[in-house]
Parts: sequence; C-alpha cells; structure tokens
Amino acid sequence: MYLRIGFELGYNHPQPTPVVLMLSVHEHRRRDLHAPDDLRFGPSIPSSPYRDTFGNCCTRIVAPAGPITISADAVIADSGLPDVVAWDARQHPVEELPYETLMFLLGSRYCETQLLSDFAWSQFGNTALGWPRVQAICEFVHSHVQFGYEHARPSKTAFEAFNERRGVCRDFAHLALTLCRCMNIPARYCTGYLGDIGVLLSDSPMDFSGWFEAFLGGRWYTFDARHCVPRIGRVPIAYGRDAADVAISTSFGPSLLTRFVVWTDEVADPASASRPALLHAGH
Repeated sequence: MYLRIGFELGYNHPQPTPVVLMLSVHEHRRRDLHAPDDLRFGPSIPSSPYRDTFGNCCTRIVAPAGPITISADAVIADSGLPDVVAWDARQHPVEELPYETLMFLLGSRYCETQLLSDFAWSQFGNTALGWPRVQAICEFVHSHVQFGYEHARPSKTAFEAFNERRGVCRDFAHLALTLCRCMNIPARYCTGYLGDIGVLLSDSPMDFSGWFEAFLGGRWYTFDARHCVPRIGRVPIAYGRDAADVAISTSFGPSLLTRFVVWTDEVADPASASRPALLHAGH
C-alpha cells in the first residue's frame, strides 16, 4: 500500500530566529519513499540538514522576521501490515543488554523513573517477563488515562499524567515507557505519522502521533498505550528518550504557531495521487 503524508505549518517570528526542525521521515524508512519529503519554505530560505545523536534527520534554518510556512508532501510505501506482536519476545537481563540501549533505562526530562518505581514494582512485579509485562503496562495506562486534546500541556510529565489521569498520545507514551524503564525494560519515545487506516475515522483533526518502543528479544518493538491495539501505517519521524528529544521545531527565540495541518492518507496510485487541497489554503 501507499500513504500520502505531509504537513503545513505556519509560524511568525518577531525577529530573525534560529530554528531546528525535526520533520523528515526517519532514515530507516527513507528507502520506502516513492516521492521525497523535502521541506519547502515560504519565503524561500537556506537550510542545513544534519543527523542528531539518535539518528534523526534534522534541519537547521534561520527563520526570517514575520510569517513563514514550512511544508512537505510525500508518498511512502508501506507493508499494510499491523504492528508486530511477539508474545514470546524475551526480556533481557540488564547485564546482557546492548550498550546503546542502556540510556533508555534511565529517567529523563518527562519520564521520572524515581517517582514511579515503587508503584511499577508493586503493580507489575508479578507479571510474566518480556512481552506480557509490557502489554500489561500498556493495558494499565490505556485504562488509567483518559484521552482528550483539551488535556494537552507541553510541560506535562509521566508522573503528572499518572496522577491527573488525563492526557494526549505523548502522555500515554511517556507513562508507559517510564513504567517499562522502572521494570528494567529499555523503552524509547517515538513520533511520526499515524492515520486512521483500518479503523473508524476520527472526528478530530489529524496530528502527528506519539508512541513508544520497547527492547525485547534483541530488537525494538512498537507499543501504543493510547490505542492498545496493533495499528497499520505508522511512519516514524524521530526517536529519543522522551518528547524533549523529538520536538518538531525548536526555536531559539520567540515563535508563534499560526497554522498546523497534517495528513496521512492511503492512496491507490502514488503516481497520480493529488496533493491535498488544503495545502497553502489561506496563504
């Protein structure tokens, strides 16, 4: 299957402002792109791509004073298969874990392992190791936290989401991956595209999505505590310790978001699929 993915973001800066963008499809999926996801800027400005320490594709710009539009529109091939489920995926003892996974056992900006460790061991200490334990964590978070865009707060941490019992997809991911880390399971935050493919269409506007991956059985597996069912058509953009590592834009100065539109749609013929009509609408 093919997916048309893209976005149009509008910002306004009172003065020339350095910005780091993290909006390109992750390196390991770039080979699947049927049409490139090159960033476009209006007005046209220079940009410099680079790879961060997590392997994410980033872009540096200096946004001019005034309004700027940042957009991309691409087609990517996808297997059309749901997230892999592997009930026999084993949990590694900490001493056997690859060195590069160890950072994903530690607390981070939004994931306070020290505040949730006692709860995690009391709640999940008797569950079976490996996949069943991560699944139990996801099911707990799914039932414990109520989803709602009105509950979004950029400063909300896993511990706050645990106590408030409300949040958006990033809060579900933060809480679940924090509980995994408390149980000595490496877990990393993921952000990307996830459309309403194979499920009922949502009435809410399309957005980027947040989920997490756990390291089991020698590889990273996708988990989604918000939906708690395997989904079709995930396209990762970035991985990190938590949302602080994968912000779609980081402005080094005042910045006002004026437009936010994202799309992820299945298309039958990538060669003839038209760009969404809403692109550049109102500009």
